[in-house]
Amino acid sequence: MTSLPTLGYRNLRTGRRSLPNQLYLVTTITSQRKPYFLDTTQARVDARAISAAELWLPSRCLCWLLMPDHWHALIELGEGADLSTTMQRVKGVTAREVKRQCAIDGSLWAKGFHDHTLRRDESVEEAARYIIGNPVRAGLVSHPMDYPYWDAYFVGNSSRPDDVLLR
Repeated sequence: MTSLPTLGYRNLRTGRRSLPNQLYLVTTITSQRKPYFLDTTQARVDARAISAAELWLPSRCLCWLLMPDHWHALIELGEGADLSTTMQRVKGVTAREVKRQCAIDGSLWAKGFHDHTLRRDESVEEAARYIIGNPVRAGLVSHPMDYPYWDAYFVGNSSRPDDVLLR
């Protein structure tokens, strides 16, 4: 009888490629899935750090959402950028800021992250809707606009986020 392989964060890297201008839907969880971001102060500190455009260069974060125990983002990888290095930088900077401004001991983020490469037939708006809809699906709010810890760069003709999110 053969045993199933042990799954771990190293297996998340299997087949991962970093391509410039490629869009990636990424998810990372907090250490031991602790709901650090139920605390408003910790969530605000992390959200400010995530929102800093210079953190992402040469890439862009098109959309992100911070849940109590995990974080989702839609990232457009820049020229010469590596997805793993970008995520390591984002997690490191946000962890340092939260630890500096809040009383947290130990690791903020778990090792590794999950990524999904958006295919040509997948819509950026659909990926953003999926991300922004997480608090509604989790029962935290009844409408995406009621959740405070997200941001999105919207592409298209719509001037209202509701139009993009709720189509």
